[in-house]
Amino acid sequence: MQHRILQLLVSFTILSFAIPAWAEGGRIPTHAKNGMVSSASRLASEVGMETLRNGGNAVDAAVATAFALAVTWPSAGNIGGGGFLVYHGNDGHATTFDFREKAPLAATEEMYLGVDGRVANNSNHFGPLAIGVPGTVAGLWKAHQELGKLPWAALVAPAVRLAREGIPISYTLQWSFTRNARRFQQYPSSAAVFLKADGSFYELGDLWLQPDLAATLELIQQNGRDGFYAGENARRLAAFMADIGGLITEEDLALYEAIEREPIRSSYRGHEIISMPPPSSGGVVLVEMLNILEGFDLAEMGHNSAQYLHVLTETMRRAYADRAEHLGDPDFNEGMPVERLVSKQYADSLRASIDLERASASDPEQFAQAYESEETTHFSVVDSEGNMVSLTYTLEFGYGSAIVVEGGGYLLNNEMGDFNAVPGVTDANGLIGTAPNLIRPGKRPLSSMTPTIVAVDGKPLFAVGSPGGKTIINTVLQVILNVIDHEFNIAESIEAPRMHHQWLPDVTRMEPKGFSPDTRRLYEAMGHRPMSRGTQGAAMGVYHDRELGLFLGASDSRRGDGAAVGY
Repeated sequence: MQHRILQLLVSFTILSFAIPAWAEGGRIPTHAKNGMVSSASRLASEVGMETLRNGGNAVDAAVATAFALAVTWPSAGNIGGGGFLVYHGNDGHATTFDFREKAPLAATEEMYLGVDGRVANNSNHFGPLAIGVPGTVAGLWKAHQELGKLPWAALVAPAVRLAREGIPISYTLQWSFTRNARRFQQYPSSAAVFLKADGSFYELGDLWLQPDLAATLELIQQNGRDGFYAGENARRLAAFMADIGGLITEEDLALYEAIEREPIRSSYRGHEIISMPPPSSGGVVLVEMLNILEGFDLAEMGHNSAQYLHVLTETMRRAYADRAEHLGDPDFNEGMPVERLVSKQYADSLRASIDLERASASDPEQFAQAYESEETTHFSVVDSEGNMVSLTYTLEFGYGSAIVVEGGGYLLNNEMGDFNAVPGVTDANGLIGTAPNLIRPGKRPLSSMTPTIVAVDGKPLFAVGSPGGKTIINTVLQVILNVIDHEFNIAESIEAPRMHHQWLPDVTRMEPKGFSPDTRRLYEAMGHRPMSRGTQGAAMGVYHDRELGLFLGASDSRRGDGAAVGY
């Protein structure tokens, strides 16, 4: 088995072809004839590809990849977190699955506030009170029950094997374990997983075994959803929560359900946009921005020119303000104006308010944006029939709460921090207290995750998504614009330099490479405030080139041990 694992780390199967015209002059995507998986972990992508090779469809491969990521990419891959899945079949059927975490039944609106009315000790982000009821296993189970093909047990088996027999420590794992060591050392159950028995760090190439996680995965393999939300694991998790001062009970777990929701649908320059509805803000904000931008000749402006960046910034400014004011869990917010926000007519009115020569002002008295961690992961899948899955899931921070369930071997999220923690208080420092995203028992916090599929004539063309907190929506937006407006291939579209504006704070974060000094000066002269940031996101995409009869894939080089794997 160790020999097999080492093989997976250094090789993956693709078919070789002469380089076609679309690859000239830019990064070449991975290409294959029978299917593709693009994820942040080469090992997980390989697991998904083997599932396709064994006759599985895109949903089967997504399930297998997601469980494998819980073993190989623990900073975000998970069974203790939650997320969203978008599916588009080659037959035209499209749907979404919401498995966002929920607030425990014992949660209250002011549960994090100290005597001064402010959040005490950052308790909505750190410690056991930040943990929401996990949704990942329920979501994967529901998607498989509705759309899967292979037996459930076969899809979980590779993750069990990887956890039990071990994986080699990569540079990325070694670096991130060391970087987060102080967080792990706060909890003996976490230190036991991420540090050696003597407390020392794992080194590059060491074999990392996760026997407790393997045992939990076996419960899920044998019992499906109930392997996590009932029986041995539910009792263990609830008892552990009680021991450390958390809120999740066996009742919380028993009541958790993933929800199949109607996608956000729109069009952009003859392409169909299929994305995630609330409680993800991603689909609504993405479509709102695409609708505004459809009225500009972006190709004529030129990719990442000062004029282009100005128009994107003004569009982002308006859509992110709407995100803060209106969006939350639809099961707790009747009358959210989603139809208006995604309408072409509303976009016309917003577009008319954009001055093509001067930046608008972001009013600090309106809606500041609460912090949302950038440590998430995304993967995209296409099977031999052209069915696609776009899936984004997370623990919130990297390694979530950094709390591993004693005896369970898996990390828990800190997603409660995505709620508005201080009711009624909104300021330019990052607090937001608007009603749609206040804490309620059983409520799902607002998210920026934006798994998206773009189709033409009812058939999926490409799938894309990214980690990155609030930058996710803008990352997905720019990848889509790169493909459609600028005619980049999927790899070029993912690698191209990116920028981000989110209404407040009123600054534009730009990746340090790819924007010339002249462009920045012209952009700044329009009244914008550009600032350099680190890399933005880590997009994963698959594309169906029907003319060539090939599937193309790309894994963002910005982060991780990722790979697009096909056969």
